[in-house]
Amino acid sequence: MSNPKAEVTSMLEALPDNSSFEDIQYHLYVLEKVRRGLERAETESAVSHDDAKARLAKWLAA
Repeated sequence: MSNPKAEVTSMLEALPDNSSFEDIQYHLYVLEKVRRGLERAETESAVSHDDAKARLAKWLAA
């Protein structure tokens, strides 16, 4: 989704009818953190899964 209003509308529709304000706030918080993380991964150099595995291999090998 491209605009915040559509994203929030979709999120609210997915939540149960008995959701509290705290539940909604938490889901908004998570939605924003995920959005920021995806933007950051696109704009900064993100490490691929394979690269991360290769970097960590020396630490994880026992």
